[in-house]
Amino acid sequence: MSVRHFLTLLDLSAAELEYLVRRAVELKAMRVRHNRHMPLIGRTLAMIFEKASTRTRVSFEAGMSQLGGAAMFLSPRDTQLDRGEPVEDTARVMSRMVDVIVIRANAHAMIERFASQSRVPVINALSDLHHPCQLLADIQTWVEHHGDIKGRTAAWIGDGNNVCHSWIEAARQFGFTLRIATPKGYAPDAGIVKAAGAHAQLTNDPQAAARGADLLVTDTWASMGQEEEKAQRTRDFAGFTVDAALMKLAAKDALFMHCLPAYRGYEVSAEVIDGPQSVVWDEAENRLHAQKALLEFLLPAP
Repeated sequence: MSVRHFLTLLDLSAAELEYLVRRAVELKAMRVRHNRHMPLIGRTLAMIFEKASTRTRVSFEAGMSQLGGAAMFLSPRDTQLDRGEPVEDTARVMSRMVDVIVIRANAHAMIERFASQSRVPVINALSDLHHPCQLLADIQTWVEHHGDIKGRTAAWIGDGNNVCHSWIEAARQFGFTLRIATPKGYAPDAGIVKAAGAHAQLTNDPQAAARGADLLVTDTWASMGQEEEKAQRTRDFAGFTVDAALMKLAAKDALFMHCLPAYRGYEVSAEVIDGPQSVVWDEAENRLHAQKALLEFLLPAP
């Protein structure tokens, strides 16, 4: 049987993604009941992170431990990758020693190169192009609050970045419409948008995107590695803050999501992220449960 990787949401079928969301809800309920569920005893997860992380690292380490396995964290300083060893050679060696590898990389191409030579599943924990694990948690959060997302309308307000790309692919896989409002010059990848067809709709007007939407989503205006662009981006994104006025344009029971970290007063106002329509904290917690479902799926019992 060939190795299954999870580099984008398109690596799994729509049915498999829906299963993961249902399973994540089940695993969350089991944790609330303090039910021990340890199918990964004796399995080891290795994490290679080129970028800093809070939620991703904690959720994968805690999740692997709760499933009975062990996790090890490697920064570039801890491996030969930082000293010039080819990515492919590292993959060939590490995949003979561990059972699953999680990578948080600067370049998506690095993860693809690693996966091409890995004997074990490779999970994309964020790259410059995609953040699929975040979307598993996001869709789980929607399902917990409002049920099936199929046929609904979500609005992405802000930068057409890696998280936006995964939202576009989620719209394809889960059958909803994503309106994407970005300033001029910050649109998402044209190929990813084109492949989504009618599921992705572009605009430069945040009010038009938000009007009647069931869900509003945003992200920081300056992601990791873009700190030097912060002043320019702050000027370019003027008018794209998700505030109370924008939320009022959405459906009455609309939710607000943000993958965090959040910067109040910039991409979102404090009254929105800390308000009654925000499900940001459920969304953050669900990284744990969704990723446990993913690990369980990729590492079935022998």
